[in-house]
Amino acid sequence: MANKTVTPTRMVLNQTKNRLKTATRGHKLLKDKRDELMRQFMDIVRRNRVLRARVEAGLTEAFGALTVASAVMSPDMLNQALMYPRQSVDLGMKFQNIMSVNVPQYTFNTKNADPGEIYPYGFTQTSGELDLAMESMNRVFADMLELAQVEKTMQLLAEEIEKTRRRVNALEYVMIPEMEENIKYISMKLSENENATKVRLMKVKDMVLKQAIEQRRADEGRTTENLG
Repeated sequence: MANKTVTPTRMVLNQTKNRLKTATRGHKLLKDKRDELMRQFMDIVRRNRVLRARVEAGLTEAFGALTVASAVMSPDMLNQALMYPRQSVDLGMKFQNIMSVNVPQYTFNTKNADPGEIYPYGFTQTSGELDLAMESMNRVFADMLELAQVEKTMQLLAEEIEKTRRRVNALEYVMIPEMEENIKYISMKLSENENATKVRLMKVKDMVLKQAIEQRRADEGRTTENLG
């Protein structure tokens, strides 16, 4: 529905037309952005599924081995074996821009590159299952970190998709139709004003012509009287 508070002038009409052009371009750009965000989101969803399956399999293997180790080792011995870890990890974070969305990228570096540093114990009084648990946890750690990164990226992209979708809908179903209706309303009012002006001009012309004819007849009548 047209906004009846709009002033029906040519200046407002031109301004509304320019706003409509800008809104139409913005609508197209936002739709393209939304579609690209959806494509990126679906790619990340597929990556998330792969990583989640891999992490779950690795954790299942690690917890299974740890359960067996707990069964064959005493609780005190197990706690003592894991009490003082040798390896430490430094986590880093930077950001990548995806369609104006800053998503995190996590990295990690171990203090020591020696693979044997993942075992914080000697091998004489521990079981092989505990070794297997430590190896499984070490392998799955990088996937867990990437999974956290992917899930945070999914969350941020989903929020941006929703915001973009609302903007697209606001332009498509509210702002653009309202501006189109306003343009029709202003154009109709201007046309009515032009027609009314034409009618007034025609009336004025008829009045002037009528006065001219009457004046001519009056002049002719005076001329005839003078001749008589």
